[in-house]
Amino acid sequence: MKIVQPKPFTFKAGPRAVLLLHGFTGHSADVRMLGRFLEKKGYTCHAPIYRGHGLPPEELIKSNPDEWWEDVSQALRHLKDLGHEEIVVCGLSLGGVLSLKLAYSTEVKAVIPMCAPMFFDNETQLSKGFELFSKEYKQLEGKEDAVIEKEVNQLMDDSEELFKGLGKTITDVKEHIDMIYTPTFVVQARKDQMINTESATYIYENVESDEKDIKWYENAGHVITLDEAKEQLHEDIYQFLEKLDWKA
Repeated sequence: MKIVQPKPFTFKAGPRAVLLLHGFTGHSADVRMLGRFLEKKGYTCHAPIYRGHGLPPEELIKSNPDEWWEDVSQALRHLKDLGHEEIVVCGLSLGGVLSLKLAYSTEVKAVIPMCAPMFFDNETQLSKGFELFSKEYKQLEGKEDAVIEKEVNQLMDDSEELFKGLGKTITDVKEHIDMIYTPTFVVQARKDQMINTESATYIYENVESDEKDIKWYENAGHVITLDEAKEQLHEDIYQFLEKLDWKA
């Protein structure tokens, strides 16, 4: 079966802009429905796809977090090049980590981390997520079970360096959270089994913003943007955006 490769998107609306960042092993589809919702509310939305993502797992492990950071920084520049001066960054999982890094590295209007890991005691969960992604991708390709098992085992062996880099990135961002002064809305799914949910509390308690909020979605799982809670999430993000002090 031929797998259609996803593409980045830019939904152009008003002068207010939102940069939407997907999760590890994910791609722009993670945040497409949120982007369409916000577009209808008058917000321009852009979502990149980091290097190696939206491709076979063998391609993913050729990339690294430094490249993903470059991709995110380039995506922010893309919105600025379109003329947007006020940009909110909203990211899921790894995208949440990178959105927090943007919030203390450059000037953004606000930051919305969704189910973003802060503790790398969850290395096994992240690697399990990669293992599941790899297996499902190969099933979609129509490979036989024995072939899938062999190839996935090889991928797990070959991905050790990637996970070390991922752990370093998460830990580095965690240590700089108290340098964030921009308005912050922390989103966390209560039934998130991919990350340590104490991450959300840590972010909320350690950002230095005077305007900060946290919301727990009691019945939602890790990919909250595709979960049944998504409609409530859309509305909550919109309400947060509307409270910001926009120039336009």
